[in-house]
Amino acid sequence: MDKKEGKILIIDDDQAVLYTAKMILKQLFTQVRTESHPSQIMPLLEKEHFDVILLDMNFVQGKTSGQEGLFWIKEMLKVDEKAQIVVTTAYGDIDLAVNAMKEGAVDFLTKPWEKERLAATIVSHYHRHRSEQEVSQLKHREQALSQDLESSFQEIISQSEAMDQIFDTIKKVSVTDANVLILGENGTGKELVARAIHRSSPRAPQAFIKVDLGAVTETLFESELFGHAKGAFTGAVEDRAGRFEIASGGTLFLDEIGNLSLPLQAKLLTALQSKQIVRVGTNKPLQIDVRLISATNMQLYELAEQEHPGFRQDLLYRINTVEIQLPPLRKRQEDISVLVHYFLDLYGRKYQKPALKINERSMKHLRQYHWPGNVRELQHAVERAVIMSDSSTLDVEDFLLSKKRQATGATLKSSYNLEEVEKQTISEAIRKHSGNLSQASKELGMGRSTLYRKMKKYGL
Repeated sequence: MDKKEGKILIIDDDQAVLYTAKMILKQLFTQVRTESHPSQIMPLLEKEHFDVILLDMNFVQGKTSGQEGLFWIKEMLKVDEKAQIVVTTAYGDIDLAVNAMKEGAVDFLTKPWEKERLAATIVSHYHRHRSEQEVSQLKHREQALSQDLESSFQEIISQSEAMDQIFDTIKKVSVTDANVLILGENGTGKELVARAIHRSSPRAPQAFIKVDLGAVTETLFESELFGHAKGAFTGAVEDRAGRFEIASGGTLFLDEIGNLSLPLQAKLLTALQSKQIVRVGTNKPLQIDVRLISATNMQLYELAEQEHPGFRQDLLYRINTVEIQLPPLRKRQEDISVLVHYFLDLYGRKYQKPALKINERSMKHLRQYHWPGNVRELQHAVERAVIMSDSSTLDVEDFLLSKKRQATGATLKSSYNLEEVEKQTISEAIRKHSGNLSQASKELGMGRSTLYRKMKKYGL
């Protein structure tokens, strides 16, 4: 019989009872721990999590009231309110059993217990505990996944040679559990690549969980990634699983990993190295099993090699077993027409304009444009043109690109609209520094987080 992956704790002052119970239960579970001193209960529970606890009701010689056991039930539930506590005593009666259940015990065994009865009781509550954990994890997983329901993640659209190598790498890396680092400018499709790897991997039936590290504040980093216990901080009204825990068994996608500060990089590295996380407000390590995919538009290697590094080299080595460098749209010229027709069809149907077409003059204009925002900018440009056009054919004027920098570097028309000027200035800074947001933000005189918010605002 295969042993169950579980941890059982037996607390009893009778060494013979501890020995017998351990012999019975270690045939069923991978870990069985015994303890004869109740004073060790709390230090144990603060460090470790147990699936089922078998607790004696009396520890002091001559005491038969069970009051000690009732006390320890209360204390244990303060640390772990979902603990599965099975109480046992040689002086059992109905009143004591009722009181123990009122305090939070889940079952009651009277000594001497039969081997089969002990085994069946502990196994039953082990399964109950695991089921409750699964329900809780599914609840948090649904909450995390619901954030993706508003968006549709289409297949990667391309017929360019530049992307052929990307598709080949995706095919090779998907069948492994290797960590992947995806590099590229904003809007090049890093998340689409991450999802494509997950869909083609053995982990596809499990969750794909995305964390936008550029939007996670330092104060909420540990809670977001590692979870927290009820009461760990103001607003923590219930236990909550973190993204690592929710993604366990599946894929964790850390977007904008280059935005992490050095202290947060250290915490992330510790979790990846140990394959364990600790919820905020607890001391209990939880095993995690995730396939990690990271992405950034920043030059991590340059940051890691600076005199005062902005990115840890040991973390960089941990996340980039396989590296994928996505080309910008300006280096995928043959894909522009394909993408325009794809988005034209998509938004034509969405906005009830399925007969819309685009003339060759407009298509030439789009192919000449520099596209600093890459595919995302192209997508938004087509969507806006579909919405605003009153004609059956999209023309150059429908795309409003004349105010933006063309591939030649010439600005065709200036604008005095402050938001348009800011958007164009930000685009120029990002283009000038080849997508390096640290350098772009310095030139613009704003923090990275401010730059990140404005890029989201303008769809860059």
